[in-house]
Amino acid sequence: MITYHLLAISVAYIIDSIIGDPPTWPHPVRWIGSLISKLEKKLNSGYSKKFKGVLMLLFVLVTVFLVVTAITAAFYSIHPVLGVLVEGLIIATTIAQKSLKEAALEVYHPLKKGDMKEARLKLSYIVGRDTEKLDEKEVVRGTVETVAENTSDGVTAPLFWALIGGAPLAMVYRSINTCDSMVGNMSERYREFGWASAKLDDVVNWIPSRITGVLMLLSTRPEQSNYRAVWTLLFRDAKRHPSPNSGWGEAAVAAILGIQLGGINYYKGVISNRAKMGDPIVPLAKDHILKTNQILTRTVLLFLFTLWIGGVLFEMAISWIESSVFI
Repeated sequence: MITYHLLAISVAYIIDSIIGDPPTWPHPVRWIGSLISKLEKKLNSGYSKKFKGVLMLLFVLVTVFLVVTAITAAFYSIHPVLGVLVEGLIIATTIAQKSLKEAALEVYHPLKKGDMKEARLKLSYIVGRDTEKLDEKEVVRGTVETVAENTSDGVTAPLFWALIGGAPLAMVYRSINTCDSMVGNMSERYREFGWASAKLDDVVNWIPSRITGVLMLLSTRPEQSNYRAVWTLLFRDAKRHPSPNSGWGEAAVAAILGIQLGGINYYKGVISNRAKMGDPIVPLAKDHILKTNQILTRTVLLFLFTLWIGGVLFEMAISWIESSVFI
């Protein structure tokens, strides 16, 4: 079964690389988001909000898992090739490599033309911070941080879970991520109700984020430092991020490019002083957006190769164990 998952993952990568996420096409994540929104409105009131948030999360995950399992099983029962293709199509909806790179370029192009107003506007589409008064370096920082952070939860993490459990587990991962995005913040409304969503999102991203940070360093030669220095920076800075997982991508990119990420952000006028990642060997510049996209591409390719190696070794180990038992 691991082989089928690997084939489906490869199909998903190809589909996402060619098509991406066309905004006019129906998308499962939008349906999941609609379900979460309806449940939140019904449950997020009165007493026991934390318990109700757990119930909401479980209902969403079980529903998604059963539906996707039924769909993939039906197509595999017709023919394995059809099953792989359908499973690959479903997994493709959980990853966003092409969309992430395009979103970064949407900021880069007006920056290149000197159109700061348009660059700030495009950045506001992909970050939660206030962007109206940002200068060029801060716009670049916001874009680089977004690509670096989302390399894991937008691409490699769903692929990681797809290897373990195919399309059903990849979609469950995306459902957890969507729950966290919608109700997992620390506002008064969601502090209790979204507690389970936020915690589970941290758990399912723990391993993929660390693998991703390491593969970033393995896939791209550091521009301003030696290999020993960038490894030191990764393990020094990744833990400084307020998120237990987001710092791995940001610290790795900062170390590779010789730039410094983090610092002061404003959210609806409220200041947030984020820990700094990397050493400012060179100042942030427009081209760092392009370079971060290149790191994303190389990291995902190496991650895909790593999944194949790990999956094949796992299958060989299982075959050896089974043959040894029957001997």
